[in-house]
Amino acid sequence: MQKILSPNNDYSELTQYLKENRLNKIFLVCDSSLPFLKINDYFTSLPEKAGIEVVYFNDFKPNPLYESVVKGVDLFLSQNCDAIIAVGGGSAMDVAKCIKLYSNMDKNENYLKQTIVPNDIPLLAVPTTAGTGSEATRYAVIYYNDEKQSVADYSCIPSVILLDPSVLKTLPEYQKKSTMLDALCHSIEAFWSVNSTDESKEYSKQAIKLILENLDGYIKNEDTANANMLVAANTAGKAINITQTTAGHAMCYKLTSLYNIAHGHAAALCVKKLFPYMIMHTEKCIDPRGEDCLKTTFEEIAKAMDCLDANEAAQKFEKIVDSLNLTVPKPEQKDFDILTDSVNVTRLKNNPVELDKETIRKLYNEILA
Repeated sequence: MQKILSPNNDYSELTQYLKENRLNKIFLVCDSSLPFLKINDYFTSLPEKAGIEVVYFNDFKPNPLYESVVKGVDLFLSQNCDAIIAVGGGSAMDVAKCIKLYSNMDKNENYLKQTIVPNDIPLLAVPTTAGTGSEATRYAVIYYNDEKQSVADYSCIPSVILLDPSVLKTLPEYQKKSTMLDALCHSIEAFWSVNSTDESKEYSKQAIKLILENLDGYIKNEDTANANMLVAANTAGKAINITQTTAGHAMCYKLTSLYNIAHGHAAALCVKKLFPYMIMHTEKCIDPRGEDCLKTTFEEIAKAMDCLDANEAAQKFEKIVDSLNLTVPKPEQKDFDILTDSVNVTRLKNNPVELDKETIRKLYNEILA
């Protein structure tokens, strides 16, 4: 069970946790946002106030490289740190997770080729966006030789998280919108995934309701709404941790790199067109539980979104995306071949409605219309 800490005014609960667990030297994996956050002052003063040393590691970029993780592992081991704290978005979380996983492996051999052996190094997470939910999942993504590598193990799920709404205060509006959309897409995709369970559906339902109830206040940067959106993203992450993502995410990755748009922005553009298509083509259901089960799931999603039926839910999702005034990339004709060929077939196995290459191409035409 993941322990959730309250930030309070002085982060005293975090200090208490560190002292109770005798963590005297922490390895802080942080991205470029840290100097602009209130919690930065806490870590700066931690050695003097609590006698806890802090070793900083920020030598990585978005879509982090394997080589960056190796540097992190080397520094973590050479400094004899006894805990890892990740402060940042999805990339910081991914780097911290991999450092934890690789820290007890053979450094003379490629970590990606070795079998993961779980360890008990404490990993704490402070997410600075309300979107990825990475602090709740067993997954991490890094890049090796320009190829995306998915790393997965339950032992890399942070045991403790601190949900601090103050971190969202300085987040640029575009990032606020796109990360929130990522959480909403996680919730919906987990709901209809062929791997969904009663537990994951409950997480999805809770996350959807929290996102929709707090959307306006979150965009206005209200404290309570920001706090609730962090909980929603974490809850959506718990759902995805069970089910994995589906076609919406499988189709969004190349959009992100090809047009330099945020991940959540790309995912929302995909789900916006995928949602109504799937409702209209339940006869192509590949979920072993059958077409009737899928239709029921769509109605459950509609109910969670406070809609009368699935079609109204799909329309509501579209209106939410459109209301945020996010741009739609302008493609060249050759882009459609690149996009269609980029889709990870493995991710499509989690999608409850079968999609062939021709359909995917047609969907991309609608997405970028």
